[in-house]
Amino acid sequence: MPENSNCSGASSCSKESCEGCPSNAKNKAGGGIAKEPMNAASNVKKVIGVVSGKGGVGKSFVTASLAAAMNRAGYKVGIMDADITGPSIPKAFGLKGLIGGNEQGMLPLASATGIDIMSINLLMKNETDPVIWRGPIIGNVVKQFWTDVIWKNIDFMFIDMPPGTGDVPLTVFQSLPVDGIVVVASPQELVSMIVSKAVNMAKMMNIPILGLVENMSYFRCPDNGKDYKIFGESHIDAVAESYGLPVLAKLPIEPALAEACDAGTIESASGDWMAGAVDVLVKII
Repeated sequence: MPENSNCSGASSCSKESCEGCPSNAKNKAGGGIAKEPMNAASNVKKVIGVVSGKGGVGKSFVTASLAAAMNRAGYKVGIMDADITGPSIPKAFGLKGLIGGNEQGMLPLASATGIDIMSINLLMKNETDPVIWRGPIIGNVVKQFWTDVIWKNIDFMFIDMPPGTGDVPLTVFQSLPVDGIVVVASPQELVSMIVSKAVNMAKMMNIPILGLVENMSYFRCPDNGKDYKIFGESHIDAVAESYGLPVLAKLPIEPALAEACDAGTIESASGDWMAGAVDVLVKII
């Protein structure tokens, strides 16, 4: 007999398959699976997931920008790079080399301004080596980034997740004490469906949604000061209103920001585009 007889696929599923099924998560807080314990030497106050329904919307850039903004606001910040097969966080912060550790666990590398960062690229001799692992192994690595890494006195931990609603988001939502997520999108007609997937998954997993961030929202011409909608008119406000969610930020197409990411100096990038997101985050601390 299936674990969840109310599941639409109850005739074919087993207890094992029900363990990670989002349909079952609706009936059990947090997906019905016990949260992984934090490392005994860690202290993390708030865990914020950064997600997107598809790739190519600049989720990692938004994660880095959120972390830098909260760091400038005076909070101790950490980033867990859970995009195991496509890690880009160390590059944005100019970090290279291998992490260290002690008898209590692994120690994340600190950025130029003191943001603690853990990424699979910081465990590999060559950052260009591909990670060719199947889902269960990737999921276990993400868990170890929580249980085996020492996160000291972190006010906000941002988890940069791979796009979509697959293994890693499911693992994070079920296994880590996520306090809320930020959904990243771009200004295209497709945004409604993309955002809906991420929002609906979070609701099924009982994860609070803090708001939406639209990346590549517009381009401000340096010659005439006018804003141009390179990817078309924005739909983010209508989508946010339909779900009763705030729009936390609308980020421009800004060459200086792209250059900062490539140079590993995202922390020094100027601009107050994340002010709205900061205002929302400080209220949950």
